[in-house]
Parts: sequence; C-alpha cells; structure tokens
Amino acid sequence: MSNFHQHTATSLGGQPVPMADYAGKVVLVVNTASHCGFTPQYAGLETLYQKYATRGLVVLGFPCNQFGKQEPGSADDIAQTCHINYGVSFPMFAKIEVNGAAAHPLFRYLKKALPGVLGGRIKWNFTKFLVGRDGKPIKRFAPFTKPEKMETAIVAALES
Repeated sequence: MSNFHQHTATSLGGQPVPMADYAGKVVLVVNTASHCGFTPQYAGLETLYQKYATRGLVVLGFPCNQFGKQEPGSADDIAQTCHINYGVSFPMFAKIEVNGAAAHPLFRYLKKALPGVLGGRIKWNFTKFLVGRDGKPIKRFAPFTKPEKMETAIVAALES
C-alpha cells in the first residue's frame, strides 16, 4: 500500500500540492460540502486547527458533490462559504470524488487503509481520516462525529 505522503492533490486555487509537504505533521483529511447538515463542522475543524497547528496539526478539506449534490458551486463559491461563513484558514482543495471509479487516489488509499463500516466506501460528507506524522492512517471518524469529539485522538497522535 502506498504512503499518504506519496499522493498529490490540487488546491482550491488550482495548484498541485504534494502530501509530502505535510510530512512530520498530523493530518486530518475531511471530505466536505458547503450545503450539508454537517457543514457547521467547519467551525469546529477550524477551532482544532487553530488550537493545535503550532503542535503540528493540519486539517485538509476536500469538497465533494457526491452526496445529495451538497457541493454544487465553483472553487470561488466554496472558498467564499469556507472563509466568510466559517473563518476557515486551513488548506482547502479542488472538488473531488471520494467513491466510485473516479475517486481521488488519496481517498482510495485512505479507504483501503481504514475501510469503515461500509467496507471501503465513504458514507457521507464530513467523513474524517486522521493520519500520523509518518503518513500512516490512524483512525477514521464518521460524518456525525463532531470535531471536538476527535480531540483526544488528535492529541494522542500529536504526542506520539
């Protein structure tokens, strides 16, 4: 299985970003949507990012329109929702697919490493993957898991 740090994704601004840029950091990867019942989790994710960034946490948001068409907008629309409505300052990426034949390779990797209850599929927006400093996936969190409920696992990863 390939390592997390071997993948690349496109930023919301259209630039390629190697996940190797996050080597040595604890990474929380989240598939997001701007028009979802879980969208207010952006605020909690930003709080975690602000609280632990200096200790090595980075949150990466990956917009996805596969669940109820809840991310229909352009990159500019997504940026506006994230930054203006929720104060998001963590890195956001271009819209991707997380399930099916066109699933982004990073999400294929994460789902294989941590299959979850649906046997390797993502159930809904705001599924979260915690990745250790070494690039190994540690834990998967369900869409309904609020960011503050992940704090213990994040702190443990930061301290290991």
